Amino acid sequence: AAGEAQSLSYAGCNFLRQRLVLSTLSGRPLKIRKIRAKEEDPGLRDFEASFIRLIDKVTNGSRIEINQTGTTLYYQPGLLYGGSLEHDCSPSRSIGYYLESLLCLAPFMKHPLKIILRGVTNDQVDPSVDVLKATALPLLKKFGIDGESLEIKINRRGMPPKGGGEILFACPVRKVLQPIQFTDPGKIKRIRGTAYSVRVSPQMANRMVESARSILNKFLPDIYIYTDHMRGISSGKSPGFGMCLTAETINGTILSAELASNPQGQGAAVLPEELGQNCAKLLLEEVYRGGCVDSTNQSLALLLMTLGQRDVSKVLLGPLSPYTIEFLRHLRSFFQIVFKIETKTPEEEHMGGEKILMTCVGIGFSNLSKTIR
Repeated sequence: AAGEAQSLSYAGCNFLRQRLVLSTLSGRPLKIRKIRAKEEDPGLRDFEASFIRLIDKVTNGSRIEINQTGTTLYYQPGLLYGGSLEHDCSPSRSIGYYLESLLCLAPFMKHPLKIILRGVTNDQVDPSVDVLKATALPLLKKFGIDGESLEIKINRRGMPPKGGGEILFACPVRKVLQPIQFTDPGKIKRIRGTAYSVRVSPQMANRMVESARSILNKFLPDIYIYTDHMRGISSGKSPGFGMCLTAETINGTILSAELASNPQGQGAAVLPEELGQNCAKLLLEEVYRGGCVDSTNQSLALLLMTLGQRDVSKVLLGPLSPYTIEFLRHLRSFFQIVFKIETKTPEEEHMGGEKILMTCVGIGFSNLSKTIR
């Protein structure tokens, strides 16, 4: 049947990860043409090639064909295999770029995934490992993907441009996912965070914490921001500092915000005080947008709802990010699933900006490769 499933064809380099992840889960082959065809340096970038190699590692029997200029990619997905792996990520994007997609695939492997990723742990482009650890893991637990073996552990931090960080990601496999009804985010009860500094004075972290608290303490007393100063080999190869904050509600919603300093030798130097204040403001912005899932994890929540049992799942989100809107289009092409989208005005919800209620019936995706014990 896999050979008969008609292949989907796309043009351009946008949303490459989404397309490869959904192709792998749905088993539908994929052809992407005209990847940066008109640029001086056409074809796939090193971080995309590294991502394709990673997909090849976690699957068994995938067929990947790339033409000589790297502008056309044909991908016929194999079975998700998993197991114990290692992967060196390209330093031009952070580990979060790879980890986001692994979070979508890991529950459906044949063997529980245990992978060591090396590269940049915190940068200004992708969600950092800290944020994914704080927000994506609790989200997976809501769908019944839990257990002691679900973890993200930061062994070393690595800042751009040279990286040198290392993390461990482990995830158990599940045959089916639970449907969720997650429509009431609840009030915020506490704020947690991490201020990290590598290869700079440990004082940097304390200065960030103080400036962030100066804003957040006006709203809430229960604030605890850890300082994380890594030394020696565990501090990677480049200096830098940054902060990741999460706000937790009484119903278990976790909203996050983060900022990192400019990479060494790029842009103006950032003061830790400014960074701390701006990060606190970003968190308040995310709280205002609200919803039960923060903007970095919208697409993960929608994917797990799609793959759930044939039952109704509902989730309340803040305004959809452009990435999520494209993701919904891809879900329709790969799985023929359409969400019911209702807008909730702030008056109905008494808080923050406009919210969107997403409802769908899962396709009853079951992990065929997982043996029943």
